[in-house]
Amino acid sequence: MMTHVSSLGVYSEPAGTDRVGTEPGVELDALYQEHFPFVWRSLRRLGVPEASLDDAAQDVFVVVLRRHADFEGRSSLRSWLFGIAMRVASDHRRAVRRAKKRGLMSASKEDVEAVSDVAAPSPQRSAERAEATRLVHAILESLDDDKRALIVMAELEQMSVPEIAQVLEANVNTVYSRLRTARAAVEQAATRLRAQDQWRQR
Repeated sequence: MMTHVSSLGVYSEPAGTDRVGTEPGVELDALYQEHFPFVWRSLRRLGVPEASLDDAAQDVFVVVLRRHADFEGRSSLRSWLFGIAMRVASDHRRAVRRAKKRGLMSASKEDVEAVSDVAAPSPQRSAERAEATRLVHAILESLDDDKRALIVMAELEQMSVPEIAQVLEANVNTVYSRLRTARAAVEQAATRLRAQDQWRQR
């Protein structure tokens, strides 16, 4: 598997370009097997808590089962799935916030996400990756849902602007504008977090 470094400093799989034609009868089992890792990863990056990830992924494919006949192949399958995942993630995050307010659950720190498929990295390399992942997670947590989704699509999943526009049902110029705003928010958050880390190390 090829990996590359995104502009946020973590490894990510390159964007796929597979498309489904307009023929009826999408092979749902094959779709599940092929795209479950992408859906699960996207939900995690969109802020679904670790304990809820499997349930959220199942929710995505329940929607796919119900709506697969609506997919006409005019957009990439990845962008269609991501759009569903984005809505499911939003629902799960709202549910978690409500539960926390009622005191039904406590905030839990996400497990460190694997950011590369390179086997047996050195301890120093592992520490660097863990720190990069921690920083990315903290940055994503600082963003509102809309900016977070944009950054996940553009920087982590390496979707093109036209693909993002399809997911958001927005025109390309609007997406470019929103991306500039989201990237500026990322830079501000990164600067703030690094300053906090430097202050703690004094």
